Amino acid sequence: MPCPRVLRLLRGGLPRLGWELARPARGSASAPGAADFNSFVARTNTCGELRSAHVGQEVTLYGWIQYQRHGLFLVLRDFQGLTQIILPQDEAHSHVRKLLSNAPVESVVRVTGIVSSRPPGQENPKMPTGDIEVKVETAEILNSCKKLPFEIKDFIKKSEALRMQYRYLDLRSFQLQYNLRLRSQIVMRMREYLCNLHGFVDVETPTLFKRTPGGAKEFLVPSREAGKFYSLPQSPQQFKQLLMVGGVDRYFQVARCYRDEGSRPDRQPEFTQIDIEMSFVDQAGIQRLIEGLLQYSWPQERGAVTTPFPSMTYEEALAGYGTDKPDTRFGMKIVDISDILRRSDIQFVQNALSYPRGTVKAICIPQGVRYLKNKDLESLKESAKSQFNQEVMDMICRPDGSLKSLLTKLLGKEQQSELMRALNVQVDDVVLLAAGEHKRVCSALGSLRLESADLLEAAGMMLRDPTAFHFLWVVDFPLFLPKEENPAELESAHHPFTAPHPADTNLLYSDPTKVRSQHYDLVLNGNEIGGGSIRIHNAEQQRFVLEKVLKEDSEVLSHLLEALEFGAPPHGGIALGLDRLISLIVGAPSIRDVIAFPKSFRGRDLMGNAPDYVTPEELEPYHIQVSWPVAETEAKKN
Repeated sequence: MPCPRVLRLLRGGLPRLGWELARPARGSASAPGAADFNSFVARTNTCGELRSAHVGQEVTLYGWIQYQRHGLFLVLRDFQGLTQIILPQDEAHSHVRKLLSNAPVESVVRVTGIVSSRPPGQENPKMPTGDIEVKVETAEILNSCKKLPFEIKDFIKKSEALRMQYRYLDLRSFQLQYNLRLRSQIVMRMREYLCNLHGFVDVETPTLFKRTPGGAKEFLVPSREAGKFYSLPQSPQQFKQLLMVGGVDRYFQVARCYRDEGSRPDRQPEFTQIDIEMSFVDQAGIQRLIEGLLQYSWPQERGAVTTPFPSMTYEEALAGYGTDKPDTRFGMKIVDISDILRRSDIQFVQNALSYPRGTVKAICIPQGVRYLKNKDLESLKESAKSQFNQEVMDMICRPDGSLKSLLTKLLGKEQQSELMRALNVQVDDVVLLAAGEHKRVCSALGSLRLESADLLEAAGMMLRDPTAFHFLWVVDFPLFLPKEENPAELESAHHPFTAPHPADTNLLYSDPTKVRSQHYDLVLNGNEIGGGSIRIHNAEQQRFVLEKVLKEDSEVLSHLLEALEFGAPPHGGIALGLDRLISLIVGAPSIRDVIAFPKSFRGRDLMGNAPDYVTPEELEPYHIQVSWPVAETEAKKN
């Protein structure tokens, strides 16, 4: 189903954005930059623009047959909307009636006729063209449509696999038309803001490069030189830094990026970023730029964007929300209750608090007794156990205001009261409590906070306003994190080119685990939509990070290190995830709904059946051999 916020717009087709230039009347002098949808083509009008002012005019429309009824009328659709077409009933035009009556739905037709007012009482206020109809005089079937694999209607449910197999049919839906056109207009506004108003230069960077350390896995592309491969860069990171060394000063690109991350939920192997880099800038400057960019390009119908955006440190985000991308549209924050329970005789609490980073924290689920079933609570506790190896206990506030829990007999009345005040517990609320290592406890409760919100809303509680957009900067990330597979080694929290916080520069050489970075993320409604940093512009510092801290072979990045020695300016930048941003604006359940030709969950193109096998003869110029028995076995499986 289309998002409720855009249903009204979908009926009209083309999104009407507050900053959209008005289209001039046909025949009038076009204002500079005004859209004329009927220039260069044979039609006189689109199917979405006819109104009462056009009554009496002869028009020619082109489009797809959306609907037809008993040889009386049909509805014609194009990218901009719908127009009702009345079929002639007189004998002189019987061939026209027969032609259009027999045409299958979704056939492409041309009709010419006279615009008329609909009979009184038959107007359709839900259609922008609902006051008129076109009485057809001549028609032509330009291309007949064979039997469809699914109906081209937004309210008809179809599997995502089928939609992607026939993506060219799915693209005809009003929802996807709306999404793609809105995306196009937002990108155009971003270009205006960056290039025309602030002097950025749009530069295309290569997509064939070489493998570089750190970050997500990169796709390899074979070359004709034996044993040598290109790599598809996961972002233009190095190139935009080199552009700063080259004196470009302000770079911008709608950048295609690639990551070989396999089957990860709502991710794509190829995706688009709004990529930005500036010289002589600090973190505050980048943040002001992005706030202005979003304010300028934001669709007016979505409400005003208020700046400056609030900011929160990484540690604050983890402690209060259990994640570095907090959804601040609702409460249920994580509360530290260590001091309250420190005096208790609860053994697992005392065990947790005996460790250096030990803590006891809790979240309060409002009206959890009314909206959640016992199986829901058990599911939440099992989720914490399976995902985070974290035990969670629940407490329920009875109608008399007392707490029901296995822990209450170990807590005095005063402690129970303190606990309820700290968590603001009301009748029928449910408390989830966890004790253990700080980060694990926070992460587990942060995950349960979101799962609980989903359960509450599924049960009918209005918790997160679907029309609200809460932006948030998260700053002061650690520069390095222990590797999951080997905690004794470090990896970059962002990427290896991120500069340390100026106050922590000395710690880089003495205790890198304590260094904060000049890395900043932009979060919208609990989703990371952008990330960037101030870069290391000193070659020696960059070499130290690569070789001494990350234990990487700096020779792979010798071109960048050498460039930094030739008078590299201080610089920084950011990349906005365009697909994620647009999906949040339109309320799409997946980023695949705002990409014209996306890949499946497993990274496959179901329409063109890619990736596909190639023959040994095709591989020969690349000096590659494949274990063909294995390949043939896989082919049989598929």
